[in-house]
Amino acid sequence: MRRIGNTAIATVTVVALCSGAWLLHGGAGTHAPPQPAAAEGLPDPGEEQLTAPALPPSPPTRIRIPSIRVNAPLTGLGLTRSGSLDVPPAGDKNLAGWYEAGTTPGERGTAVVAGHVDNAEGPAVFYDLGALKKGAAIEVDRRDGSVALFTVDAVEVYAARDFPDEKVYGAARRPELRVITCGGGYSKATGYQGNVVVFAHLTGSR
Repeated sequence: MRRIGNTAIATVTVVALCSGAWLLHGGAGTHAPPQPAAAEGLPDPGEEQLTAPALPPSPPTRIRIPSIRVNAPLTGLGLTRSGSLDVPPAGDKNLAGWYEAGTTPGERGTAVVAGHVDNAEGPAVFYDLGALKKGAAIEVDRRDGSVALFTVDAVEVYAARDFPDEKVYGAARRPELRVITCGGGYSKATGYQGNVVVFAHLTGSR
């Protein structure tokens, strides 16, 4: 079982994000999205990091990642019948989702946002997620009028068969955020073969 906050989630995460519909129609990987470099991996666990006080729970409404030109509304996501994380409608390329049965972004714990890398028409909301760098800013608007400000700690890519559930979804003692899309190798037979995961933590609010 996979756990997000205190809620269990089973089987393959965000599997429906990963068909690679655009690449399937447009050629074998000629327009593949950027993948994170090894240098963007997780820092030493002992490294000092500034963390802001946790915010009270409030559903998120929008996510902005200025360095990769993301500015997208957020919709709530649940679980599919098989127990995996559902995904936003593929037809809306500028829409991301958050796991609404788990932690809200800015609250203590691990909040999860997911979005498509592409759809049949071309790049989607998180196409450039793999190009994100450590130290980049992520802003999440919340329904209570506040904005949770996160700083990127790492950007990593994992093969689906080796996806580190606890590392990505495990409970956190501070407010943390994961932003997930598809990545890794690609083939017409299987689509994308892994996931790009951004690790970030709360460093402010306004």
